[in-house]
Amino acid sequence: MGADREGGARRRPLRAVAYAACGVVLLGGCASMPDSGDLRDVESTPRQDTEVRVFAMPPRDNAPPAEILQGFLEALTSDDPQYVTARQYLTGEAARDWRPEESTTVLANGPDTRPDRTTGHEADTFAFMLTGSQMARVDRQQSYAPLGGQYSQPVHLTRNKKNGQWRIDVVPQGVVMGQSDFQRNYVSVNKYYFASNTGAETAGTPVTAVADPVYVRRRVDAMTQMVRSVLKGPTHWLQPVVRSSFPTGAALRDGVTALAPDDQNKLTVPLNEKASRAGRRQCGEMATQLLFTLRNLTPTVDAVALQRADGSTLCTLDEEGAEEVATRGSVKRPEYLYFLDDRHRLVRIAGGSSGTQADPVPGALGEGVQKFRSAAVSWDERTAAAVGYDKRSLFVGSLVAGGALGNAVVQSGGKTEDDRLTPPSWDARGDLWIADRDPARPRLMVLEHGTGAPLEVRVPGLDGRIDAVRVAADGVRIALVVEHKDGKKSLLIGRIERDDRSGDRPVVSVLELRSAAPELEDVTTMSWAGDSRLVVAGREQEGVQTMRYVQVDGSTPEGPAPAALTGVQSIAASEDEQLPLVAYSEDGIVRMPAGAQWQKVVKDGSAPVYPG
Repeated sequence: MGADREGGARRRPLRAVAYAACGVVLLGGCASMPDSGDLRDVESTPRQDTEVRVFAMPPRDNAPPAEILQGFLEALTSDDPQYVTARQYLTGEAARDWRPEESTTVLANGPDTRPDRTTGHEADTFAFMLTGSQMARVDRQQSYAPLGGQYSQPVHLTRNKKNGQWRIDVVPQGVVMGQSDFQRNYVSVNKYYFASNTGAETAGTPVTAVADPVYVRRRVDAMTQMVRSVLKGPTHWLQPVVRSSFPTGAALRDGVTALAPDDQNKLTVPLNEKASRAGRRQCGEMATQLLFTLRNLTPTVDAVALQRADGSTLCTLDEEGAEEVATRGSVKRPEYLYFLDDRHRLVRIAGGSSGTQADPVPGALGEGVQKFRSAAVSWDERTAAAVGYDKRSLFVGSLVAGGALGNAVVQSGGKTEDDRLTPPSWDARGDLWIADRDPARPRLMVLEHGTGAPLEVRVPGLDGRIDAVRVAADGVRIALVVEHKDGKKSLLIGRIERDDRSGDRPVVSVLELRSAAPELEDVTTMSWAGDSRLVVAGREQEGVQTMRYVQVDGSTPEGPAPAALTGVQSIAASEDEQLPLVAYSEDGIVRMPAGAQWQKVVKDGSAPVYPG
């Protein structure tokens, strides 16, 4: 465990017993502790093998108050599904009232524990304060949110007059632990729903799947946890723009406590009566939601079978069938990588290729008559938009030979280049997004199908000017780099809502902005890099520029960060995570295939983009 932080005694090692054959570790809360005076801090335990299950030891007879609290906090980091051992450190009434599922608070380190001398102490009572620096909170819906400030919660213990044993009778609701324990105990998994605001659906047309990341305990039957989570519905933040095909009240059949795939990698999911009346198409969508979710958790599920309450099969779906039901950004493999060459024309290279020879795109955008500073290509790769070299004008053109450019569809009145148009971005329904940084009229705009007069998008709560715009492949989430009054830039994720009730043109809003890179003090550039992941270049507080992956909820995904690269100005990543990461840096345009280092594509080029 290492040395404690300043102000506490040195922590004695945990008493543990490892069972190699069973993969079980028992954590003991039995180190000797004083019941008065300063108490040592409760530090996070080191990361452990994810295949090793960890269980806490019950309280020792005649353990003093400090040891009881220590054992309880260690029991919170165990793999006990119902926290049975943790409850043994509580009085009977406290054990019945405690709701560990309410939340998980993540601290920078384990909770500091100090006797609370402000309350006074009687012979049979003792009080402590749990404190620490807050990093994040996982709520009852398993949704993660970054959190700042200080954690401070009281804990009270009492001694049973009959048997003389100390137990906790006042305890904070939920669970609290250090960051390293959280990383060991929890895993982020995307569950999937369907976009409800991306246009009318027609029979036979795939719906758009939207990732909704949640955190589950990784060694406490995560598969069953995820099935239950999908059935309960989307998280509050995403709920206004998605739908679930599971009927209200759908749940696992009574008595079903655990799910596991068979030897053919098929998972059978027994449902209750509420879900048993689904028709063929609805059942296919229900199975797709589960299959996309479970394959994000583990590759060992190849098919899902939904079972009616009477035990008969409602439908069975494999991965190929799911891809016919719904489309995801992570499986839309782009045909090309696009960028601007030394003549500021839009050019392209076959997506995923190792070549360096780029060809001008068909049509006016590749002719070189008009010079461009940035560009974006629609998801179907039939249309592109480009911002003129002075950043004043936005043009849209088709990617077909002989296609004309036409007049600018948006003009900025900004006096300098930095006060004009951002690079554009296309969404899944074919609408074009761009922001104008003109201080006299800063605005976010969307052009329906890339044509016509732009709609001004409402962004309530926006604190600053938008410096970059990237819409997710699902069309319901948008990433914004926002420059604040102090000149620093942050990465925010918003939810796109459309209200068509007011007339011919919808009212479009970006709502409930939330930070996706709270650890970066100044964000340079970003791009979507998966269903719920982005790649970001920026600077940590008083640090140098770094590049990292972040989740839309503000957490850090597992896995290595991209290799360091100097002077990054823009990034292009595909939501198909198998395609190379591409960047424009002081070395020109470079790419990094999976598992490889950065490789130069061209020295004289800029503004690389994949479709989107």
